[in-house]
Amino acid sequence: MPLERYQTIAPTFIHGLKSADIPEDVMHMARRCLVDTLAIWASGAATEPSRIARDHAVRRYSGDVAMPFDGRGVNPVGYAFAGACTIDAIDGHDGHQPSKGHAGAAVLPALLAELGQNPDCTLDDMLVHLIVGYEIAIRAALSLHSTVPDYHSSGAWNALGCAAIAARLRGLDTEQTRHALGIAEYYGPRAQMMRCIDHPTMVRDGVGWGAPTGVTAGFLAQYGFTGVPALTCQGPHWQRLGQRRKLVSDTHYKPYPCCRWSHPSIDAAADLMMRHNLSYHEIASVEIRTFHNATRLAGHTPVNADEFAYSIAFPVACMIVRGQVGIPELDIAALKDPDILRISTATSLFDDPHLTQASDGKRWAQVSIIMQNGIRHEAAPRTPRGDTDLPMSDAEISDKFHLFADPILGSKTAQTIEDLCSKFDHLDAAGVQSLLDIILDKPQAQMHSLTP
Repeated sequence: MPLERYQTIAPTFIHGLKSADIPEDVMHMARRCLVDTLAIWASGAATEPSRIARDHAVRRYSGDVAMPFDGRGVNPVGYAFAGACTIDAIDGHDGHQPSKGHAGAAVLPALLAELGQNPDCTLDDMLVHLIVGYEIAIRAALSLHSTVPDYHSSGAWNALGCAAIAARLRGLDTEQTRHALGIAEYYGPRAQMMRCIDHPTMVRDGVGWGAPTGVTAGFLAQYGFTGVPALTCQGPHWQRLGQRRKLVSDTHYKPYPCCRWSHPSIDAAADLMMRHNLSYHEIASVEIRTFHNATRLAGHTPVNADEFAYSIAFPVACMIVRGQVGIPELDIAALKDPDILRISTATSLFDDPHLTQASDGKRWAQVSIIMQNGIRHEAAPRTPRGDTDLPMSDAEISDKFHLFADPILGSKTAQTIEDLCSKFDHLDAAGVQSLLDIILDKPQAQMHSLTP
């Protein structure tokens, strides 16, 4: 397909998509994404990385758009930055397995930044904007990963999804939209993801810079700033962009607040503990065979939430000892729990070539638990819950929402947010405004123990 044709595909989709074009199952998926991401946003607001990001936004990006779960005013760029950093601070947000990363963590803050406090749109309208961001971001990711050797952070490509939302809501023309996408791609943070996996810190998946880059790109294009053609808006992943099948339908959800690569091991450990009615007191060691990159997550003794997020051994030990991996397991008390540390340090990770080969597009692991009496319990190799082949039900998404949101917001406020997001198919503009008003309140709890 000629380059000129590719340059019109994305703008046409960005400005032309309407709710009537979207199947109900896709709208349902978008509602799930909204609920799930708001839960992680609420939880993240009680972390130290979020506090630093929000304080920075107030100091450097002053404005009148109030930040969720905070209430202080910033401009749209600061809002997108603080929101994305906050969501990324709790590694429980949704993702897209083929793109090896996360769209929603950036595009939802960018969307709410653009809507400000006067959205004047229904929930369906809001979800269509969100779907536009997901679709553009995911396709940019697939193009990027298929054309360059480095594994780049999500901010490298979800910046284009944020720019798409900005272009749509500001009414940019086709030429301006092309420039917005080109600016976002060129300035997007092409961070090398494995560097943060090897050295876990607050920079996480790069979404904290991807979101404001996309919002800024929209502003610049609107003012006449020009950008190079977006190379990631070309190729086979874009030829079916306008069809009813949407890639957001392939979104996966994370039951646990840590890297997706650790999830098959956590699920396998949980199954073994339940199936054989095991007691962690009687466990001598754990063996995990998985794909190469996952073995670099090691993390036997994390000292903060960032190191926890990029680990396998410790979250698996949490599941074995506590039967869950949730917000309490991010607390400093859990990180120092002697029972969890005993299991974690007795866990060995093995680079399995077969599972590495099988993990092209999927994430595989095999777990064995060895008892003190020498008995060995082995689970079959598996992929994680929450993928499209092992989906989480609406009830499980709801349970996760309350697990993450209730301790921070209180159960009553959390239930109201869930109802507004997911249980009313046709929420009007006043209802959307009510939703935004509710999430402006500060969290009721502060997780100071997450401070590194």
